[in-house]
Amino acid sequence: MMSNLVGIDLGTTYSAISRLDDNGNPEIIDNSEGQNITPSIVSFENESNVIVGNVAMQIYGVDENTFGRFKREMGTDKEYLVFDKKYNPVSLSSFVLKKLKEDCEKNHGAISEAVVTIPANFANEAREATLIAAKTAGLSVKNIINEPTAAALYYAYSSGEELNGIYAIYDLGGGTFDISIIKVKGSDIEVLNSDGVSRLGGDDFDNKLIEIVMKKFKKQTGKELDPEDFTKNDAEIHKKTLSSRDKTKIRISSTKGRVVLEVTKEEFENSISRLIAQTEITCENVLDEIKKSVNDLNEIILVGGSTRMPSIVKSVEKVFKKKPKTFGNPDEAVALGAALYVAYKSDPSNLTPLQKRAISKVNISDVTTKFFGTSVVKMNSEESEGLVQNDILIRKGEKLPCSITKDYATIVENQTRIDCDVTESNVEEKELDFVKKIWEGKLDLPPGRPANQQIKVTFSYDENQTMKCSFVDVESNKKTEINLSLDNENIQTDIDINDFKVD
Repeated sequence: MMSNLVGIDLGTTYSAISRLDDNGNPEIIDNSEGQNITPSIVSFENESNVIVGNVAMQIYGVDENTFGRFKREMGTDKEYLVFDKKYNPVSLSSFVLKKLKEDCEKNHGAISEAVVTIPANFANEAREATLIAAKTAGLSVKNIINEPTAAALYYAYSSGEELNGIYAIYDLGGGTFDISIIKVKGSDIEVLNSDGVSRLGGDDFDNKLIEIVMKKFKKQTGKELDPEDFTKNDAEIHKKTLSSRDKTKIRISSTKGRVVLEVTKEEFENSISRLIAQTEITCENVLDEIKKSVNDLNEIILVGGSTRMPSIVKSVEKVFKKKPKTFGNPDEAVALGAALYVAYKSDPSNLTPLQKRAISKVNISDVTTKFFGTSVVKMNSEESEGLVQNDILIRKGEKLPCSITKDYATIVENQTRIDCDVTESNVEEKELDFVKKIWEGKLDLPPGRPANQQIKVTFSYDENQTMKCSFVDVESNKKTEINLSLDNENIQTDIDINDFKVD
């Protein structure tokens, strides 16, 4: 029996699961309601019954025990109170993943291995949190892949022609924005650069529409709009209407009366113009960093549901000076690419001959999407005192896998300890106030030594986008090591998934 290999796009607003069939073709697996995508909404009926998806979506924004958009909080200490118990984003995400898993297994048998996609701009904590959610849901996940890279893989596979050149993958979903510049030659995919905005997507556009409606309601009635009378679901419906019409009429019935409001496409597009400007700046920067211009690009590929908006298409065309291209369903591309990737990384002995053939020529090279460094003391010219600064070891855009080693030294005589840390930042930054410390530890040193003893620091980042860091006292060979990997236990889930019935 061959392996059941699946790729999962765990989205902010919608999620999807796909598998590689016996013929080597990636296919979307419909959920139990017969739909190709599942709303990432979780509703608690009671302490042990959880509803995920379409039914939960119907009461999102109305029911206090129904939650969505928690992908944005992955890796944070955000809490959700339900029936006097607190849940975190990891747990809520695990319910969505369990729903996808069980719906797939009903018709295709047990899942043997899965890949879950991650936004390219996700911080380390958010990546780890996503993998812990998958583990909690009962999925075997050995590898991850950035969402735009997965989309690029599916595009190269499904194009039906030999691709050769540089492409932009523009991925705008419900909660995050990613832009990746890739070089493709046949089935070889090399990511040249990636960037993005972790909190920018369809959900933000919905919020802008809600703000417009609230102001119009207040102006027309003199009263504040109750959030339950115009929810995020309502906003999403009318946002989609404004993608095809110049205006939309909104009927609000509440205890404060029945009101009919009108919102024009122009009003809506003006309200989101600053958000769109952020995507434009990011697109320009990602090209500048690798010294490429729009003229170097063969095509711009649109991925993610929010790219259906006419204002987004216009923005992309303005930045890249050419009309973007959509292939297949933009909601499905990431999951389908993930299904190809899980087979690419899987043991070939578990694949059918046709599956092996499908991925035999695939070769993917990704890059780092953040800067990683450590705190060091920079001595002034008199060397009487020092300034603590951030020193970069791994730069954004490094080809994976990579390993960087730097030599440092102790500062004073009889120094008995080195404070060790790992920093993360979106830009090259020396000031510690503007970077995030993702790990802290110490290295104990032998006593009685002079200053200027060699300390060797190595950061190694692998293709699965996990990092190993070591701080070594060369003379004594004492070392402190940290593995910022899928098994990191700093982020915890707060549930046993088997205690819950998930529908």
